[in-house]
Amino acid sequence: MEEKKGFFKRLVAGLTKTRDNIVSGIDSIFSGFSSIDDDFYEEIEEILVMGDIGINATTSIIEGLKKKVKEQNIKDPSECKKLLIQSIKDEMNVGETAYKFETCKSVVLVIGVNGVGKTTSVGKMAGKLKDQGRKVILAAADTFRAAAGEQLAEWAKRANVEMIGGQEGSDPGSVVYDAIAAAKARNADVLLCDTAGRLHNKKNLMNELGKINRIIDREYPDAYKETLVVLDGTTGQNALAQAREFEEVTKITGIILTKLDGTAKGGIAVAIHSELGIPVKYIGVGESIDDLQKFDADEFVNALFDVPKPVQ
Repeated sequence: MEEKKGFFKRLVAGLTKTRDNIVSGIDSIFSGFSSIDDDFYEEIEEILVMGDIGINATTSIIEGLKKKVKEQNIKDPSECKKLLIQSIKDEMNVGETAYKFETCKSVVLVIGVNGVGKTTSVGKMAGKLKDQGRKVILAAADTFRAAAGEQLAEWAKRANVEMIGGQEGSDPGSVVYDAIAAAKARNADVLLCDTAGRLHNKKNLMNELGKINRIIDREYPDAYKETLVVLDGTTGQNALAQAREFEEVTKITGIILTKLDGTAKGGIAVAIHSELGIPVKYIGVGESIDDLQKFDADEFVNALFDVPKPVQ
């Protein structure tokens, strides 16, 4: 688990700006207030909202905190930190996050607007699955962006997996069709599809994804289907808005949150989890292949508050 331990350290480092943004403010409230009153809760609420945790999630976290304070009859504000951390963790619990696609024949559609790190995430996932001994085929179905195919080919080479592509401007549905045929012929475990995401024209996107989904249902009905949306953590509340828009277009089963290193808006992971009820499945905190990891809400909140990792 060496890689995992290293990742926790990188996560703690990557969340420094978010921590400075949220935690130092909260600490000063815990030490600055002599009693737990409405002002105390309001101050905490303000810091959480400013930290991109989002209004709905924050309200729920504060309610959870008040309940715990009352139940445990706590009078001293400095004793609230542990309770607040627990309330944030409770808020992020959307049940068991399943990674079923890793263990059965599956098609994973990855969508997201340009510039969020979508193609890179697909490449890193391919590398991870390959390391787990899975046979992976990549479909370069983002035929809209000129460099997407070349970029994915580079990742395919790095991960040592096969890629099926099409000409720039060709029909993404036909690329997925060809890729399914290849996945069946070569008995692949996971077909990873990099698709275009152009939100400014939702109707086109809807039609395109609808067509791709129909092709998968028709040509590969026994494959398990996963649809992951890639969001850029540095955009904060904007990422949440994007996720909502994609939800209108297709059924999303999980989120990949990238670029969490060096942003003060890491609180968005809490908001997405809580407000959409869609699990964040992977987070990225850097460029290397190991910087994309499965998301663990407990670990994330501990890293956010710099709670020392329990010794295993």
